[in-house]
Amino acid sequence: MTTTNTGQGTRKVPLLDLRPQNEPLQAEIEAAIGAVMRSQHYILGADAKAFEQDMAAWLGVPHAIGCANGSDALVLALMAAGVGPGDEVAVPSFTFFATAGAVSRVGATPVFLDIDPLTFNLDPAALDEAAGRHPRLKAVIPVHLFGGAADMDPILATAARHGWSVIEDGAQSVGAAYKGKPCFGLGHMATLSFFPSKNLGAFGDAGMVTTTSNELAVLLAALRVHGCREKYKHEWIGFNSRMDTLQAAILRVKLRHLAEWTSARQRNAARYQEILGAAGLPITLPQPAPWQTNHVWNQFVIRSPRRDELKAHLTAAGIGTEIYYPISLHRQPCYLPLGYAEGSLPESERTCREVLALPVHSGLNEGDIEYVAGAIRSFF
Repeated sequence: MTTTNTGQGTRKVPLLDLRPQNEPLQAEIEAAIGAVMRSQHYILGADAKAFEQDMAAWLGVPHAIGCANGSDALVLALMAAGVGPGDEVAVPSFTFFATAGAVSRVGATPVFLDIDPLTFNLDPAALDEAAGRHPRLKAVIPVHLFGGAADMDPILATAARHGWSVIEDGAQSVGAAYKGKPCFGLGHMATLSFFPSKNLGAFGDAGMVTTTSNELAVLLAALRVHGCREKYKHEWIGFNSRMDTLQAAILRVKLRHLAEWTSARQRNAARYQEILGAAGLPITLPQPAPWQTNHVWNQFVIRSPRRDELKAHLTAAGIGTEIYYPISLHRQPCYLPLGYAEGSLPESERTCREVLALPVHSGLNEGDIEYVAGAIRSFF
């Protein structure tokens, strides 16, 4: 069950509940796990190869290369793009840490840029302006944050003028589309995460890199196994980031239901917009931009200057919420030596003070959404 009554009028609505997804699939998933156990191939086995083919077809790209997690996927993509010490990579400052952390892991320096406050994604104008100030830029990582596509056309145009690689960070946006075109084939490479909380989640860590390039696909597949195409022959210096066969087998089962779960998230988001939009509250509701032609709502994030008070109110009402993200990347302690002053990226910083994610997962029912909306109305 996704909700319970406590007897005192408080309804429990968790931010995320995976049971409505996973419990109906238990028999299928157990059968898939059993088949892997009988095969005794636990790393990059037959299911891993089949899942790569399934995902490539589902995303409409020729190549999908599985790896250990979404963070490694970013590192692999940067390595394949030839990014290393002395290079710079443009990233939005408002996103999960892994986007910038991957840049640092390959020895490059992140260049933090401000966001479009309406979509939470990288501001293309900020990227264009940064080109003149950062001659060592070699790549850009636009993030399709919270399930909605970044504005890719101007980003791709700027990157093409300067010869940069474009790596889409799609960790939160499997199934998202940009102007009717699926994400994950727009740039040179794209990355996915199958962390359990994602719209398509494994039972642990798993990730993937997609590309339309045959050459990059060969390189990525080798880099994840210490740079080998042929066993014990190392053509490149890679590292160990292989997908577990068990995770691939589970994900193959779940992929067949992803469209259904995405539709449920979209219905839930639309219902929030309908109820809260009609209430005239002093909050900002997320609204897909015209180019976000298939927002998949990994998160439903509202904005309020009274965010912290509202969060406490919802917690007292039994409603799970989360702040994605409380600190901009350019203000994280580990990146303060880069010299970004407080106030230097104002939209990112203001967003960190105002955002609050509400439950939007596919297991919600109409009563849950009405209860959450009612609790927000009662606060104001």
